Amino acid sequence: MSRIGKLPITIPSGVTVNIIGNSIAIKGPRGELKRTLPPDMSVKMEGNSLLVSRPDDSKKHRAFHGLTRSLLANMVEGVSKGFEKTLEIVGVGFRAEKTGNNLTLRLGFSHTVEVKPLPGIALGVEGNNRIKVSGIDKEVVGEMAAEIRAIRKRDVYKGKGIRYAGEVVHLKPGKAGKAVGRTQ
Repeated sequence: MSRIGKLPITIPSGVTVNIIGNSIAIKGPRGELKRTLPPDMSVKMEGNSLLVSRPDDSKKHRAFHGLTRSLLANMVEGVSKGFEKTLEIVGVGFRAEKTGNNLTLRLGFSHTVEVKPLPGIALGVEGNNRIKVSGIDKEVVGEMAAEIRAIRKRDVYKGKGIRYAGEVVHLKPGKAGKAVGRTQ
């Protein structure tokens, strides 16, 4: 039995679950998420918790068991609490500004970079070097954060660029320079 798949998902108060065939809709205080589940997985509501079960122990069904449970747990957490990722901008003159719903980045290019948020995503700026990406769908929050980070990945020699908050950056050593005692 899948250790993750057999865990029940507790439904907090204020969250409603609607199961129709192999599709599920979860509605909470922050919004509503819908997803079509793999056809062989069965989801049932028992009291205030969701249980995911699989028909047999084939490799495909074992793989989908834990995945389905994780996706449902992320949906429940998203509509009740939401998800947030924080990005840091490191570099002299690098900064972020919020203009309307969009984000304007100055990252050392000859032009500014305009980032439009994906549907259901809110972008925020703290100071001028921290970006907050928040929303109810964990997949879309991660995708938006990855797109912003890809605009200017961190430099492996100086560490400049966009990185996740708390990301450890190991810098490579530069050239050693000329050999000592050598004349030209």
